[in-house]
Amino acid sequence: MAYLVPSEFVTKMVDAGESKIYMSTRDALIRAYMAGAILALGAVFAVSSSVATGVPLIGALLFPAGFCILYLLGFDLLTGVFVLTPLALIDKRPGVTLPRVIKHWGIVFLGNFLGAFTVAVLMSYIFTFGFHTDGGVLAKTIGSIGEKRTLGYAEYGFAGMVTLFIRGMLCNWMVSTGVVGAMISTTVGGKVIAMWMPVTLFFAMAFEHSVVNMFLFPFGILTGAHFTFLDYLLWNEIPTVLGNLVGGLAFTGLTLYSTHVKTAPKRSFN
Repeated sequence: MAYLVPSEFVTKMVDAGESKIYMSTRDALIRAYMAGAILALGAVFAVSSSVATGVPLIGALLFPAGFCILYLLGFDLLTGVFVLTPLALIDKRPGVTLPRVIKHWGIVFLGNFLGAFTVAVLMSYIFTFGFHTDGGVLAKTIGSIGEKRTLGYAEYGFAGMVTLFIRGMLCNWMVSTGVVGAMISTTVGGKVIAMWMPVTLFFAMAFEHSVVNMFLFPFGILTGAHFTFLDYLLWNEIPTVLGNLVGGLAFTGLTLYSTHVKTAPKRSFN
């Protein structure tokens, strides 16, 4: 496993953020679409495995397969660009402005949602035989997840909203560490190991990931779960996106950047 020291891979993070800002809208949308779709397939794989075995940890151990595939192929998740593109802005890279950063976030959000929603439609069709059955145990399980993680938060009002926001923060602390993990090594095996560990932690603790939820909740609605699309937006997606932004940038991006790029002067003992 060829390992890069922190000062090297954090510089790569800033370079990656800059390159994403200059990426064409077409390429950004395609890469985001494919990332959303592949991550959704990973979620189906993980939930199916958990249901089949009755052991949730199995799903957590298997879910990172989709995450690793999409990053090895050079696709982009919203949770990743939340961390990388602001670093290029903070580093004052030429041409990187706040409006351009926000525009890129919007493009990636749209692409991720379209990709995840496509898989939600295809999978709901498969599991219900063209919407002629209830989808079986898997559909009921995902529907139950959707109800607990929308109406379950709404039941507690403001406290539920804050809880959701914090779970979004903790999620992208781990997931963005996985994004960084892809830059720590120069070998495929090294990248996979470095990505697998933190993503397993996020999934095992059921934190809130905005792109995973772009699949889970529409799938639940399509297969008859008892919550609405508005419930999903207000009591999950929007607070989750904000939590993902704050958690990934504060806990991963800014901490790494501030201590490995903008290091403080060394102490003097004279």
